[in-house]
Amino acid sequence: MTSLSALFRSFFKIGLFTFGGGYAMIPLIEAEIINRRGWLARDEFMELLTLAQSSPGPIAINTSVFIGYKTRGVAGAAAVCGAVLPSFICILVIAIFFAQVRHNVVVDAAFKGMRPAVVALIVVPTISLARGMHPALIVVAIATALAVWWFGLSPIWLIAAGAAAGILWTVKLGKEVRR
Repeated sequence: MTSLSALFRSFFKIGLFTFGGGYAMIPLIEAEIINRRGWLARDEFMELLTLAQSSPGPIAINTSVFIGYKTRGVAGAAAVCGAVLPSFICILVIAIFFAQVRHNVVVDAAFKGMRPAVVALIVVPTISLARGMHPALIVVAIATALAVWWFGLSPIWLIAAGAAAGILWTVKLGKEVRR
């Protein structure tokens, strides 16, 4: 049985060494949970990841919730605490000292230097997740991103339109299958 302290330590380490948000954490979570610890099989992890992506909230937190619950039940919330605590401490420290260093040239340069790494940490999982997609869906995803970026369209409207299109497509396919 997975110990609560091992769950906490694993997700604390992931939260501590990941910059760029939830999608940047996915490769680290996968390496820790599947390869290093063996707590889940790859197919179980992919199912939990799919569930985490479709649930509201940050994907890294959702993933830690589902993995914690899968391995230890309700007590598995230790995984969530481990994933959140490093960011919470970091933000708290920054908030305390930000006023003193916000115009510091070195701090500004450090943040500018991290930008390419953060972009890379987001692009790699995106490409990995897109590998199994139909080419038409990749075109739709790129067009949607460009619509948000170039035309300033609200992602909410695009998500709602995508959901409506998916429902209509499924209803249409359902009618064709019944014939």
